[in-house]
Formats: sequence, structure tokens, C-alpha cells
Amino acid sequence: MDYRLELIPLPVADVDRAKAFYADRLGFKVDLDFSPNEAFRVVQLTPPGSACSIAVGVGTVSTPPGSVQGLHLVVDDIHAARDELVGRGVEVAEVVDMSAPGKPTVSYAAFTDPDGNGWTLQQLPG
Repeated sequence: MDYRLELIPLPVADVDRAKAFYADRLGFKVDLDFSPNEAFRVVQLTPPGSACSIAVGVGTVSTPPGSVQGLHLVVDDIHAARDELVGRGVEVAEVVDMSAPGKPTVSYAAFTDPDGNGWTLQQLPG
């Protein structure tokens, strides 16, 4: 049995602002923007190269905007990824390398979306 994590709902206050941030600033692909009525709208976006998408919307989750923390975007070159996002206007923290003697380095650089949902770029060793 396969269990694939393919969609993470994110609570946001303004769907259009979130859609613009994820599509225009982060470069996520807009897979779906569906609204059958004023009480429900879902926008599904996928990071480049990812099998997992995010969904923002109205009537989709009841958690407060900005309450999701610790989402990781794993990249091969964290410095290039950070530079790309900064160039698109995203405020990304400096890269932090976590290492211990004799252990490979794992690197992180944090940022948030306009609602405060927390993201981290991560580069694994190797």
C-alpha cells in the first residue's frame, strides 16, 4: 500500500494575495482555481519539481491564517534557491549550516508567506 502526501491545506486571510505570492513570487504552478459559489474557493498550487501541492481558499480549513509552520522545500542548492527567491521579492533569512564534527552539513533558510505560514528551504547533505 502506498501512502502519498500530495496536498497540504494552508490557512490564509486573502486568497488572491496568497495565490499571487505562491505563483508569482515562489514560482508555484497554479493547478486549480475553483469557486462554485461565494462560500467556497480552492486554489491548488505546486512547487516546481514537487509531487506535493498546497491548497489555499475559502471554506477549506478552519485553522487561523498563519498557523502552519515548519513546511520544508528541499533543494539541491540552497544558496541559488535563496538568491532566486530574494530576487523575486521574498524575504528569506540567511542560510544556516547545521553540522557536527564528522557529520555532513544540513542547511536551512526560513521565510514566511504574507499570512505568517512558516517555510524553510532545506539542503540535505550529499
